[in-house]
Amino acid sequence: MKIAAVPKIIGIILLAVSLLVSTAYSARKQVIKIATLTPEGSPWMEVFNTINAEVMEKTAKQVRFRVYAGGVLGDEQDLIRKMYIGQIHGAVITASSLTTIFKEMDVLQVPFLFQGYDEVDYVIHKMDAFFKKGLEDNGYTLLGWSEGGFIRLMSITPMATLDDLRKGKIWVWEDAPMAKAIFKEAKVSGIPLSAPDVLVGLQTGLVDVVYAPPAGAISLQWFTKIKYITDVPLMYLTGSIIVKKEVFNRLSAEHQAILVDTFQRHMGRFREIVRKGNRDALRVMTKHGIQLVNVSNDEIDEFKILSERAVQQPGSRRFSDAALEQISTYLKEYRRDNQ
Repeated sequence: MKIAAVPKIIGIILLAVSLLVSTAYSARKQVIKIATLTPEGSPWMEVFNTINAEVMEKTAKQVRFRVYAGGVLGDEQDLIRKMYIGQIHGAVITASSLTTIFKEMDVLQVPFLFQGYDEVDYVIHKMDAFFKKGLEDNGYTLLGWSEGGFIRLMSITPMATLDDLRKGKIWVWEDAPMAKAIFKEAKVSGIPLSAPDVLVGLQTGLVDVVYAPPAGAISLQWFTKIKYITDVPLMYLTGSIIVKKEVFNRLSAEHQAILVDTFQRHMGRFREIVRKGNRDALRVMTKHGIQLVNVSNDEIDEFKILSERAVQQPGSRRFSDAALEQISTYLKEYRRDNQ
């Protein structure tokens, strides 16, 4: 062997050793980067921090989460793009945006679909395997169901009728085609904005009507700019904590089981916190002078009919008839057994 070749061979050996060490280390340590629009200090983040601490303890710190909260990485479609290119590994995404991954998730956004949380829990339990498989087939593992609660209109002037809505400057989420279709059917001009831009829109007068669960309006500070809440639950806001399947599959079977078990146990607690938070948020807002606006049954019926028409319009929805029929069957089943 030529002496001149020795340093080269040594360099190759050192490189190989460093790669082996790096691979072994990465097999032991896994940092899962998760992003969410939810602000720091919110109930969701408190629960997630508890989950993170438990996962670290049970995996001897071999698995942990790094969370980017408060929309610092952009809106939900930005998060989906960042997951796709590998910049982050997972995210908390609402059903409306999850439809870009698995279109059937859109069925959970149908207005007036659920009459209460008991129906929500029953249907999600029944449809859990269906949604999990759909996300799995598209490259994502569902760790748990997140929740925002029932959405209400919030405004600077009272919104009690469709005519009132038509006079307002209504925010419409860029990622919600069904909401756009409903406003179009109602002959309402929506102003599309990403969720992080809504507060600025309220501050500048670009919009004067928004919609959110009460607790969400407080955590996002929207409630500081509104004066009225229309006391009609329009639709249920749900979402999921997902991670890329390839990232989840890197974990050992033991660590995968720890993640799934930990999320399942804590998500039930999280839902109770969110539901209580929404009840408390309504009380806090009304205590600070925000007025509840009652809507007549005739107006509610008209809005339901209008929403049903909008859902049937081409391009307004992504879910199949079969998915809606399945959920409708479960709802009839639940209502029949719980009269």
